[in-house]
Amino acid sequence: SNRRTWMGVVVEWSGRAAAVLLVLAALAQVAEAGNCTDADATKNCIDGLIVPIWRPFLDLDSSDRLLRGIIYFIVIAYCFIGVSIVADRFMSGIEVITSQERTITVKRPGLEPMQVKVRVWNDTVSNLTLMALGSSAPEILLSIIEILARKFEAGDLGPNTIVGSAAFNLFMITAICVLVIPKGEIRRQKHLDVFFVTASWSIFAYIWMYVILAVISPGEIEVWEGLVTFMFFPLTVLTAFIADIKIIQNKFLPKRYRRSSHGLIATEGEEMKMLESNGVHLENGDPAIKAFEDHRQEFIELMREIRKKNPHIAPADLQKQAEYEMISRGPKSRAFYRVQATRRLIGGGDIVKKRLDKQHDKALDALLQAQEKQTREHSCRIFFDPAHYTVLENVGTFDVVVGRDGGPEGLTIMVDYYTEDGTAESGSDYVPVKGTLTFYPEDKHQKISIEIVDDDVFEEDEHFYLHLKNLRVRTKDGLVLDPTRIGGLPVAQLEMPATATIMVLDDDHAGVFSFEHDHYEVVESCGYLSLRVQRHSGARGKVIIPYRTIEGSAASEKHFEAKEGELVFEDNQTEAFIELGIVDTEQYERMDSFQIEIDPPIWAKKMNDLAKVQERFRRRMERRSVSQAPPGEPETPGRSSSAGDLLAVGDETRITPRELSPNINDRFRRRMSSWLALQGTKHSPTPGEEELLHGKPLTDDQMMVAEMGKPRIGDHSKCMITIRESKEFQNVIDRMIKNANTKLMLGTSSWREQFKEALTVNAGDDDDDDEEGEEGEEGSEKIEEPPSCFDYFMHIITVPWKLLFATIPPTDYWGGWACFVVSIAMIGALTALIGDLASQFGCWVGLKDSVTAISFVALGTSVPDTFASKVSAVQDKYADNSIGNVTGSNAVNVFLGIGIAWSMAAIYHMMNGNVFRVDPGNLGFSVAVFCCEAAICIFVIVLRRHKKIGGELGGPMGFRYATSMFFCSLWCIYLLLSALEAYCIIPGF
Repeated sequence: SNRRTWMGVVVEWSGRAAAVLLVLAALAQVAEAGNCTDADATKNCIDGLIVPIWRPFLDLDSSDRLLRGIIYFIVIAYCFIGVSIVADRFMSGIEVITSQERTITVKRPGLEPMQVKVRVWNDTVSNLTLMALGSSAPEILLSIIEILARKFEAGDLGPNTIVGSAAFNLFMITAICVLVIPKGEIRRQKHLDVFFVTASWSIFAYIWMYVILAVISPGEIEVWEGLVTFMFFPLTVLTAFIADIKIIQNKFLPKRYRRSSHGLIATEGEEMKMLESNGVHLENGDPAIKAFEDHRQEFIELMREIRKKNPHIAPADLQKQAEYEMISRGPKSRAFYRVQATRRLIGGGDIVKKRLDKQHDKALDALLQAQEKQTREHSCRIFFDPAHYTVLENVGTFDVVVGRDGGPEGLTIMVDYYTEDGTAESGSDYVPVKGTLTFYPEDKHQKISIEIVDDDVFEEDEHFYLHLKNLRVRTKDGLVLDPTRIGGLPVAQLEMPATATIMVLDDDHAGVFSFEHDHYEVVESCGYLSLRVQRHSGARGKVIIPYRTIEGSAASEKHFEAKEGELVFEDNQTEAFIELGIVDTEQYERMDSFQIEIDPPIWAKKMNDLAKVQERFRRRMERRSVSQAPPGEPETPGRSSSAGDLLAVGDETRITPRELSPNINDRFRRRMSSWLALQGTKHSPTPGEEELLHGKPLTDDQMMVAEMGKPRIGDHSKCMITIRESKEFQNVIDRMIKNANTKLMLGTSSWREQFKEALTVNAGDDDDDDEEGEEGEEGSEKIEEPPSCFDYFMHIITVPWKLLFATIPPTDYWGGWACFVVSIAMIGALTALIGDLASQFGCWVGLKDSVTAISFVALGTSVPDTFASKVSAVQDKYADNSIGNVTGSNAVNVFLGIGIAWSMAAIYHMMNGNVFRVDPGNLGFSVAVFCCEAAICIFVIVLRRHKKIGGELGGPMGFRYATSMFFCSLWCIYLLLSALEAYCIIPGF
């Protein structure tokens, strides 16, 4: 279980420290037996800056020394826990500072400007400055405080702690990170250029230490040497930043910029082309914009993965799980991992879950308030349901429905209705109506009967209106009142739609077929598109409409379902639908398009029905007194009908009597013959059809009917479909990115919150176990277990530290700077205490400061970084956070810890007319050994990028075990050689 894992880690590290100390103590005894003058540890038995020496300290027997050593060991270990907790607060302040954002405006050609929020701090700069200072503050401050405590004289504890911590970080932390990657996975560094820069500086830093100790001015540190050492720090930051900018230009983008309310995703391939086509040119844009967009694309990919794993999860649970997964699995700063590791170890619980639960509680409150507001609506609404009716001319009588919804109970509502002419005329096309509807308290619907006048004249589609007006309320006493004058709010009101439109379709024409519009926009999450093809100007006979899809920027099968088929309109049918599937690619912003086209209609009408149409047409001509037009000009060559212009194919334009040609009889017969040929042996011409094909010529009236009565294509024969992004998905991504800002997870807003958190014990979850649980029970909800005994134990022993450091100002004050300043002051005080205790610990067990520093002190200050790197290696997609930051931190430790301390001491001695002396013996030898092994370690790290392994971390089990054991052996060799040289067992420089 996760708790046993944490318990095992603590026991393992305690045992490892004890074993190291026993070996070193044995070496000290051997050195003393050999009368090695340098092995004398009694010089450590002096009063410290804070803690006086435990007297008496001379002529003690072994049991007394052992007892005092054990007591000091426990106290120092407890102080290391305190340093981890105050470093938690310190790193929280740094995370808030480096997470500050600025709003910038991006101009897009042809589009409105877009505002995005990007981080003020560059990732590389923040990692090498505040982040490095936060993770290595104890080592840096120990070196500075030791100089002050010794009155500007050199000591062994501070410099050796920096070298020993660097060795442990590079060898042991890297060994652990290589080993803990899940089986079958690898982690590669994405910012390889930055790694090469920081790795070069980390080796150079220790070479420079050796040069100024033993080569330029042996045993003496001059002022310029200290100042140059310190000035290497901004030079390191600058060169790493330059490498980072080059990486961004090559599209190796960092991904930890925060949320913006607008923007596009900068991706590769087709999505990049889509963005450029929408007016966002990314080649020469702001690197922060590119990084921000790439970061959001990662969130989109994670959202897709979660939906695939559990497609039936409730929306609220889906969002909560997605937000947690994004923060848990996404790349985060080293500050986040260190704080998370410390809080889990001391019983503080999972900071991600605690913050997300708090945010979801707020969202639930807002939802309940909105629902409560909706229930306050109390007005009765009267409306048509539906408000549009399409009927055939021969429908006779039909009902129009008026609906009632909501309002107080017990109301009787009255409303007047009346018809109004549109293109349809009352009397000749419909029977006008006028009256009053009464809704009794139990009525939800009322009906109005409308009668349509049927005739046999071909005419365009017509419409008329049915209105509601004069809404009244009748009381129980029989009084009729205006609802708008009862109380403050109206108890009843006419709601849109208060007018119904009745469309009357002429049934004496085969119809004109078209789409409703020539362009539609759909969201990709709709799943499918139902596109209506409407039939107006008649609905007589069976008509077949061929249709097909045409690719545009949207590719068939990839973005939409390609189709080619036929729509069949039966007699009196006025609409049909084309169903197409839309592929949801879950893009943040999208604008793909394709077309659907309908071809000229195929008329399946029997020719022996033509006489009926001719007769209707003649009656229409007589009533309207329309004279026959003379024949037009002969048909233009090249416009003769082809095989596609069959009888079954309609023209796309309306044919008027003046446009009929003398040869129209022949054209009609050719169409008729082709149509009969299509019917095959299943159809034999009727006598009427034979007469039309081979008999006497058709009259102009007959040809008029043949041309005007047949089906044809309307204005919108082709429809453009544009697929856009889902706004719901876009909002979810924006909301998740906003919630994924880790400064919200680490930050605090009040002292009350900090003290409450300090007194609360929470279960600490192990990330590996969480992932395994998710894979084992896909889609199941994770059960949150109560705190274990180990959680309570760690909470009890750390409560004093928690309460003490809860007094640090919350991170929301002064943008995190108040927390930063007070935290570093407390870390300095604790570091001074640890320095005194560690030096006196060497007095009791016989260890020199240099050996204590590279072993016990270095081990204690590196425990939180070890946990943080382990979690980062497992959760991050890349290896930059786990090993890339180790090299940069090692360089910064020298340039800040050694540079500041030795510059201060050199300036002090120069002002007093003497020189600052540093014995290069033990420190020079330790630095030389570390430099040689560090070069080998970095070479192996780079070598692991070979295709046989695939990356710096993980890979095949054989390679990872071999690499891990090799790195561990490098640390053991470094520790052993440095200790042997310190006790004069082997010669040094």
